[in-house]
Amino acid sequence: MSVQLFIAALLLFDGSVADRQSHTIDTQRSTMRVHVYKTGALSALGHEHEIAAPIASGRVDLGAQSVELQVDARALKVEDPKGPDKDRPEVQKTMLGPEVLDVERNPRISFRSTSAESAGSNAWKVNGNLTLHGQTRPVTVEVTERDGHYIGHSLVKQTDFGMKPPGKPGVRAKDEVRIDFDIVLAR
Repeated sequence: MSVQLFIAALLLFDGSVADRQSHTIDTQRSTMRVHVYKTGALSALGHEHEIAAPIASGRVDLGAQSVELQVDARALKVEDPKGPDKDRPEVQKTMLGPEVLDVERNPRISFRSTSAESAGSNAWKVNGNLTLHGQTRPVTVEVTERDGHYIGHSLVKQTDFGMKPPGKPGVRAKDEVRIDFDIVLAR
């Protein structure tokens, strides 16, 4: 399936939207979360991290045949509902700091699609470029449409983007993280 057909499929659920060339992502109703898992000999003593990654902006453009979104890396927030409250400030500082995201130098995270293919009824595999930590790499995103929500995920290795998974001897973050999203287009 071409990118243009994928974008058209994204917009067809709402006929009033299909008439427009460009459509924004509803950032208030859309969500993105990053799940960071643990590894190491002492991983039972550590905890996994759940991070809210609010979408700052995004657009679907039929004329340009593109889907893109941006996240302000400085707005990422460690929520860790299963972790101890006392650890959150340090995890937040490490995540935003120079060892991991380095948000002072790399304040934006972005995704831009390059192609899409059907993966069944109301489902697609979307290929694109993810820019994270100042480096751009190809990624594949799995997407399904349910009641006007585009739900999906992607797996990303931190080291592919020049980041070293943080941690302490015996317990650290896994290299591969999972990004989950639920995107709604503005009406």
